[in-house]
Amino acid sequence: MVANRAYKFRIYPNGEQKILFAKTFGCVRMVYNHWLDRKIRQYEENKTNVTYTICAKEMAAMKKTEEYGFLKEVDSIALQQSLRHLDMAFQNFFKQLKTGFPRFKSKKRNKNSYSTVCINGNITISNGYLKLPKIGQVRLKQHRIIPEEYRLKSVTVSQTPSGKYYASILFEYEDQVQEREMQKFLGMDFSMHELYRDSNGKEPAYPKYYRNAEKKYRWGRMSLYRIMDFLWEKMFLRSWVSMAA
Repeated sequence: MVANRAYKFRIYPNGEQKILFAKTFGCVRMVYNHWLDRKIRQYEENKTNVTYTICAKEMAAMKKTEEYGFLKEVDSIALQQSLRHLDMAFQNFFKQLKTGFPRFKSKKRNKNSYSTVCINGNITISNGYLKLPKIGQVRLKQHRIIPEEYRLKSVTVSQTPSGKYYASILFEYEDQVQEREMQKFLGMDFSMHELYRDSNGKEPAYPKYYRNAEKKYRWGRMSLYRIMDFLWEKMFLRSWVSMAA
């Protein structure tokens, strides 16, 4: 069974890499907002949806124009992932309305981040550096050891309001349950009095609070009845003696 696990490390980009990160954050946000508006207008006109495939083809044509040629400066996979996130947000909205309609991304309201996918070794971790498409080698503070059998799947780069950069790296691995040979067997039978009795003849040693309290209550009630009978008999004798006198 394939399982996923993510690690979050802090990264330290240099001056040029910070500029490229800022451009990537802005381009990803622009692509998301542009095709969100495109989807809204398409739905208002004829109640149809613009699929991810159509959006990707339109973006490829847009990158060839002089006006939007700056999109070539950033990671193309990050732009495609932005379209995928938008498409997923629309699908979740129509499947479950309480998730809310997709909102336009704001530079002030939303956190700066983008996601990219590992394809043909374009993302690697080696000797304290994280290699990212278009960015190059970024210094990484790796505080955890990553097992060798883990396969790098994707990376999400984010920037906090304080200006710190982080990389959330997703890995996948084979999660196999180890088979162990059974050495001991224990059978258990239901018991009305002791809940169960195992195949070795053992029973749970319950303190039996309720049964013990029930016995004390029964003996206390009997003692109370004896005292009441004695008092009634004594009162009767007193009344009889006073009447005889």
